[in-house]
Amino acid sequence: MIELDRVSVVVPGIRRDDPGKVLLHGITLELSERRIAVVGANGSGKSTLLRLLNGLRQPTAGTVRVDGHDTVTAGKQVRGIVGFVFTDPLSQLLMSTPVEDIELSLRATVRGRAKRLERARQLLDERDLGHVAHQSIYDLSGGERQLVALTSVLAVEPRIIVADEPTTLLDLRNRAQLERVFEGLPQQVVFSTHDMGFARTAERVIVVDGGRIVADDEPGPAIDHYVRLMA
Repeated sequence: MIELDRVSVVVPGIRRDDPGKVLLHGITLELSERRIAVVGANGSGKSTLLRLLNGLRQPTAGTVRVDGHDTVTAGKQVRGIVGFVFTDPLSQLLMSTPVEDIELSLRATVRGRAKRLERARQLLDERDLGHVAHQSIYDLSGGERQLVALTSVLAVEPRIIVADEPTTLLDLRNRAQLERVFEGLPQQVVFSTHDMGFARTAERVIVVDGGRIVADDEPGPAIDHYVRLMA
């Protein structure tokens, strides 16, 4: 269970007397559904909201808790529960090849490099990525990179996956493939997207505008509200 209690995020002004920029205003949410989509225009605050969920961003006011753990005071525990997938996989793929990147993720849980590499290859095979295990990440397609990034996150077996616009940089084929992978995950998944078809696969859709929650409902009514808002 993810709980946000009266959470605000404010960026201080450049000069001492400048008013701060409010990115989120007093958000209170309980996130318990298996699939939750967050939608909103660019700059609406949805990425800030998602980054709060595993402590990548800290609230200026209010609290965020994951299974009772405060994201500020118990960040290590929270990051063990919540895995984060970025829009651009190159932002999180740190090593030269997929197998090395996943081996890096396994260092906290699997002892011995040989065992980690064996497990990394197994995980890649499970995602039909074994054939790119030793290729440069720069030689992979966008879809392959995003699947490798997701596999690297899943390697540490988080109970919750948070994904910030994971399909935005992908073509139609790779987008459909990644959506199928997300649908099959046993974890709770909270994702942001501009793809309303992808959003409709969720059980719940949250609409963010101007740093506030303006709709929170089943996909049909929430997306209809968002479409009217954008019009």
